[in-house]
Amino acid sequence: MDQVEWTDAGNGISQRILSEGPEDNLTRIARWAPGTTTDEVIRHEYFEEVYLLEGSLTDLTLQRTFGPGEYAARHPGMPHGPYSTDEGCTMLEIRYPAG
Repeated sequence: MDQVEWTDAGNGISQRILSEGPEDNLTRIARWAPGTTTDEVIRHEYFEEVYLLEGSLTDLTLQRTFGPGEYAARHPGMPHGPYSTDEGCTMLEIRYPAG
């Protein structure tokens, strides 16, 4: 994995793109820096699966904190977030097109 460089994804998030293809296909490791907070509810037109590898991430709408080993699956259009992490977190994220 060390051969895949970290790149800046913006807003305190860095990423290692493991694979990327057309129509919203993406597999990445996303690393959120300590203190990162988002302020918007997110909706997108692709399926998304997320597996938390380390650290913690709080869904501010749900008022629930997720830790290592927790998994989420989001259908297209499903609202989620905003998020906050005090300690930072690292997650595996897989996106693929609807239909």
